[in-house]
Amino acid sequence: MLKKYFFTIVFISWVVFITLLSLFSFEEESIPSIAIPHFDKLVHFTFYFGFTVLGCLSFREIDRRSIPLGKALVKIIIYAVVYGIVIEVLQGVATIDRDPDLLDVLANSSGALFGSFAVKYMFSGKTSLKWLK
Repeated sequence: MLKKYFFTIVFISWVVFITLLSLFSFEEESIPSIAIPHFDKLVHFTFYFGFTVLGCLSFREIDRRSIPLGKALVKIIIYAVVYGIVIEVLQGVATIDRDPDLLDVLANSSGALFGSFAVKYMFSGKTSLKWLK
């Protein structure tokens, strides 16, 4: 059973991970800091790149490959962008020391878009993976 829904479980775990890291406040002294300008934007990009890739693999797993690749990509990109916007709004409303940032939304959306390009390439026929049976 777990093997049958591997990517779905990993996708849900990834979304929970993103949610917790986005809404939980960390004490500045408790975490190591990296002095790379705009490093947080790279983190946002990576989170939503993974969201899109794992989300598409989850769609493929759940729908037994009956959903066309293009339709799955459009759905998961919309889900990722809307989810990223909701998280940014929640950071402004539900947290004390986190603020929403439009550049975070842009980084999230870029990660989702590039994730869709990666999925499109993975199932383009240039690799051994096939989307449809």
